[in-house]
Amino acid sequence: QVQLVESGGGLVQPGGSLRLSCASSVNIFDFDSMAWYRQAPGKQRDLVATITVGGTTSYLDSVEGRFTIYRDNANQMVFLQMNELKPEDTAVYYCNAKMFRNDYWGQGTQVTLPS
Repeated sequence: QVQLVESGGGLVQPGGSLRLSCASSVNIFDFDSMAWYRQAPGKQRDLVATITVGGTTSYLDSVEGRFTIYRDNANQMVFLQMNELKPEDTAVYYCNAKMFRNDYWGQGTQVTLPS
């Protein structure tokens, strides 16, 4: 059974950094891709960053150059390093994994910046 568990969220000041972690219960190379999404209150869930099984990464325009998605293959984990955080980055961040036609989600971790 696939389980994804996020951690690392919190309250941070603008300009600060956070690193989000996503631990997978299965080998991450079983997934076609892994990603981070975020959802702010009253808004849709947006794709923030993706890493494919081949290691190709892509980013939401507004986080390009500030966020980095990467993985620890040995420990079945994916990370989102977030630098130069802005108030508009406030959201619940979700880890996602795709395998064939299935989507798997973590429970989410809250990232909050004062406006």
